[in-house]
Amino acid sequence: MIARWPGKPFPLGAIWDGSGTNFSLFSEHAERVEVCLFDEEGQETRVEVGRRTALNWHCYLPDIGPGQRYGYRIHGPYEPLQGERFNPRKLLIDPYAKAIEGTVDYSQSRRTLPYGGAGEDGDLVADHHDDAAAVPKSVVIDDAFIWEGDRPPRIPFAETIIYETHVKGFTARHPGVREDLRGTYAGLASDDAIGYLRDLGVTALELLPVHHIADEAFLSDRELSNYWGYSTIGYFAPHSEYAATGRRGEQVREFKGMVKALHRAGIEVILDVVYNHTAEGNHLGPMLSFKGVDNRSYYRLVPDEPRFYMDFTGTGNSLNAVHPSVLRLIMDSLRYWVIECHVDGFRFDLAAALARELYDVDRLSAFFDVIHQDPVLSQVKLIAEPWDVGPGGYQVGNFPVLWSEWNGMYRDTVRDFWRGQADRGSFASRLAGSADLYEADGRDPFASINFVTAHDGFTLTDLVSYNEKHNEVNLEDNHDGSDDNRSWNCGVEGETWDPEVLSVRERQRRNFLATLFLSQGTPMLLGGDEVGRTQRGNNNAWCQDNELSWYDWKDDPDAGRLRDFTRRLIRLRREHPVFRRETFLRGRQVKGSGLPDVYWFRADGRKMTRRDWQDGEPVLGTFLNGREIDTPGPFGQDVRDGSFLLLFNASAEDHAFMLPRRRFGARWALELSTAEPDAEPGSALYGARTEVELPSRSVLVLKRAV
Repeated sequence: MIARWPGKPFPLGAIWDGSGTNFSLFSEHAERVEVCLFDEEGQETRVEVGRRTALNWHCYLPDIGPGQRYGYRIHGPYEPLQGERFNPRKLLIDPYAKAIEGTVDYSQSRRTLPYGGAGEDGDLVADHHDDAAAVPKSVVIDDAFIWEGDRPPRIPFAETIIYETHVKGFTARHPGVREDLRGTYAGLASDDAIGYLRDLGVTALELLPVHHIADEAFLSDRELSNYWGYSTIGYFAPHSEYAATGRRGEQVREFKGMVKALHRAGIEVILDVVYNHTAEGNHLGPMLSFKGVDNRSYYRLVPDEPRFYMDFTGTGNSLNAVHPSVLRLIMDSLRYWVIECHVDGFRFDLAAALARELYDVDRLSAFFDVIHQDPVLSQVKLIAEPWDVGPGGYQVGNFPVLWSEWNGMYRDTVRDFWRGQADRGSFASRLAGSADLYEADGRDPFASINFVTAHDGFTLTDLVSYNEKHNEVNLEDNHDGSDDNRSWNCGVEGETWDPEVLSVRERQRRNFLATLFLSQGTPMLLGGDEVGRTQRGNNNAWCQDNELSWYDWKDDPDAGRLRDFTRRLIRLRREHPVFRRETFLRGRQVKGSGLPDVYWFRADGRKMTRRDWQDGEPVLGTFLNGREIDTPGPFGQDVRDGSFLLLFNASAEDHAFMLPRRRFGARWALELSTAEPDAEPGSALYGARTEVELPSRSVLVLKRAV
């Protein structure tokens, strides 16, 4: 007989105090709650929770400590037509579990379903199969960790360079990482992995989801798995399958160790988080946690048909962030990762779904209000994916102050420009930081997270190698993934040995990278693009946990040259504040240098006119004035930098470019050329009003010498 004391309603979750564990679970509509303890042989012991305070069911179990596996069984009505789905035959994961052991065993898929029968009406009848053997177990942890004085790097957005990557994919094939650590938190914390990131020059890792996930059932049937991880089932638990040291709480210490190691290297950790939906899917999906704990509270149900779920995400359900206890769960989770795990920020997947009060996206929703007043969360990096799949869900430029956004318009315009299908005005707006999207709201250029490629879509190499998606290995008859890729294969679809095609592709990759790192705003590099990673035309590799997605670290000369070029661009950006201004360009002088902060000119060296912005070939010149940086340095000092000319030629023909008049600069030195990537800085000099030959599809960067 296990002793049971009343315990406390807060904090929620399973909290070990050194003598025993307090269990607390929110459920507004439950009638009874049992906490279920599992021994090493999997034998279950059920304990009636008994007490309920402020809608939280709670008890304290002496002598229960770290490593204890547990779950819940919740009693109440099973009435799907009214939105109630309680079923005590289903073992449930604690929504506040700090560690979760194992994955869903879909070989026993019948046992994971909340209903009996088949077809669209099957969920109307409760299933009486016990699923304890098939469902992951929550784990009590000891959350003590020796941080050794770890402090967040707190890198200003003006100096931030984001590298989007995957914990497993980055090191799964890395020859410098010990084999038993590859694909894990410890592997990402290894000397070779961190050394590579430091050498490249990035300042922040944006990690694809690390919250504990549950694969979709149909993936098991296809012998695939959810590699990207956008199927969260545990908002406080690091995914146990990325741990090298164990799955009974060790994964928490390993994750913290990874953060500490990255911080020592001056690299921030940003988590891609999925608070818009869970892994439980629609009304026919599995019951793993939230559905059985309190379906009506946790999910957005169709108002007139609560059997069904509102779906703003395309995944079957939407989390109900309007409910106070669900909003509390989200906020508690975010604070946990910042305070207890020391992460530096978050990228919110399909963030527009979190802003929805009912059907509309509301910028002043409860979620944003709470974030903004929170003394912890308001101080970390907040990045929105500013869209969802619901009506009115595309909200680029509409998030509040404190938020940065993945700028989808930047991606689309830059892709179009380099395939000759964007006007110069649109390209210039994106290059200059997208003031048209962010300035009116009081935000600065770093509200724009600039990216050309991301995990969702083509890699950079595939962007210049494929006109069409090739997703056949996903086993959906190539119907999945976007058809709007804005790519150009440079004349041949897929792999080729044609040296002329390969030369154009290499130049196009350099053009995209140069544009990204020379743009105002915050650059985000898709991990692996700097070494030419390919997914062989798959633009939706979410279910490919294999070598198609994992980085290929083979010693390849082409990959080495592209990496060196990327490193050179990052260094150029970091050394010159003129490329990372903290205020928007104005087109006029502010500090009295005698020249505007930016000047746009045509190939003949003359100023762009209104007609020029909409008409003409994709050829453009930009002068950036390093003496017109109107924000002080960190110690209040005046910031002065060199001045640069950026020459862009996205056309298929070479163009002669006349440099501007002498007042902009008497002499200009070569800094970088995408047509001649090996050319050293200063290896060529040009005078004012000199005609410079700019090869087709290339960028030339010149620095004022006199």
